[in-house]
Amino acid sequence: MNARPPVLPAGVALRGTGIAIPEKILSNEDLERIVDTSDEWIVQRTGIKTRHIVEPGTRTSDLAAEAVQHACADAGIDVTGLDLLLCATMTQDVICPATSAQVVAKIGAIPCGAIDLNIACTGFVAGLNMGANTIRAGGAKAVAVVAADTLSTIVNWEDRRTCILFGDAASCAILQATDDPNRGSMYQNLGSNGDMGVSLYVPRSEADIPPGEDENYSGKLNTLQMNGKAVYKFAVQILAESVENALRATGLTPDDIKMVIAHQSNERMLKSSWKRLGFDDDKVYINIDRFGNTSAASAGICLHELRQSGRVVEGDYVIFVAQGGGLSWGANLWRL
Repeated sequence: MNARPPVLPAGVALRGTGIAIPEKILSNEDLERIVDTSDEWIVQRTGIKTRHIVEPGTRTSDLAAEAVQHACADAGIDVTGLDLLLCATMTQDVICPATSAQVVAKIGAIPCGAIDLNIACTGFVAGLNMGANTIRAGGAKAVAVVAADTLSTIVNWEDRRTCILFGDAASCAILQATDDPNRGSMYQNLGSNGDMGVSLYVPRSEADIPPGEDENYSGKLNTLQMNGKAVYKFAVQILAESVENALRATGLTPDDIKMVIAHQSNERMLKSSWKRLGFDDDKVYINIDRFGNTSAASAGICLHELRQSGRVVEGDYVIFVAQGGGLSWGANLWRL
């Protein structure tokens, strides 16, 4: 007798969200006492006013575990009901074991599957893509996509070009199989350009510093190095292309989209990019002023705040888009 193929779910529902934000706030005024900078300079160029920083001893997995627990509570499911946990991070607790596995243990979800994703700021969007695809393929019924980074632990606090930008946080979304074929990911994309990886990287030894990059090197190994001009130029181009491709592939227009949920890298860049694409200001969510650049966690924090405030609801079309180290980028057009 021939075995019957499994009945796959028709759609993927985003059931719940949660975040974990450290209590400690580092303001621009605080930074003025650390490096040669000013509140006016930071706000004009980035839009950032404050960021949250973990206390010594707090691990990335601690933030991630808290965010997952909040998201499961919001979704109305027990953590033991998770089949897979995808953890997007570039600040793993240790090289091995995976941070995702540590999160599964901390929340009491063993034997949930666990996978780490390390593509910096693109991680949450990549996790949504992979989580949705796993559910549609029948590999899981409930997936936690958590993004967490403690960037304060890899920032050179003597480098005023980078230390002003980053904050610590975690965000999580719970995805579940649904019979509704109209819910879930309608379009998704991931891309990378390793030739530009030297624009945003963390060197472990002097050999990791590429020729010609000395002027962008802050002089301290195992800390985040960035060529701001190169990253800015790349981001402006790739964000616009990613959104245009999503609209073209689905036949939707900016009028159909309720909100663009983007990685929070630079306020000025985000606003100018979306305006050129025809999105009104009320469709561009910005919270970088309060959190700074929280890497992979940032798009998930935006999603959580939008859901909690009722600005996005079931049935809305939203576009997730991000770019980051790698260099990497990704997009996902989703019907909630």
